[in-house]
Amino acid sequence: MVVQDVVFWILSVMAVCAALGVVLVKDLFRAALLLIVVFMAVAGFFVLLSAEFLAVVQVLIYVGAIAILIIFAVMLTRDVQHGNLPNRLQIPAAVFASLLLAVLVTVAVDTKWDFLPSEQQERAELVQTSSVTTLSGDVLTDSGVTSPDDQAEVQGSGLADLLIGDYVLPFEVVSVLLLAALIGALALVRPDPGTGRG
Repeated sequence: MVVQDVVFWILSVMAVCAALGVVLVKDLFRAALLLIVVFMAVAGFFVLLSAEFLAVVQVLIYVGAIAILIIFAVMLTRDVQHGNLPNRLQIPAAVFASLLLAVLVTVAVDTKWDFLPSEQQERAELVQTSSVTTLSGDVLTDSGVTSPDDQAEVQGSGLADLLIGDYVLPFEVVSVLLLAALIGALALVRPDPGTGRG
């Protein structure tokens, strides 16, 4: 358990420092590389949570697709080293970001996170989110799932079933997010109609 705690804190510090670098570094290319570090740290968190499938998806989709697409767009953009020039929207943006942070912290602190009764919570924790291990009958019996029908249901409910069943809407929203990232990257690299240059 001590090794997992050390890995968690290393990943946490790495993710927070890289996220700060993404918003503070003026060079867009370096900011995109730091964003890849954040994505890799999140994949590490998924591994710590025994959600190897989500870790692989995080690396394939966000590091392998989104981040590379952003880097591709940045490399085709002029004046990458200069970044955005200061403008009059900096103060409203800082105020909006501070208000959004306050709202998120308030919601996180005030929300009652125990949605399920204790017996259903134990069953929910048994749902297989790992693509490597399967739950044996002894583990399910020790956890209070004794009925053969309930055991078959828990053993058969994997992450893919949840993504296509109960959580199909968030899964589709992620695909819309990927489409929005692609459209944004194309908008960044399109040529300027006035000059004909990118």
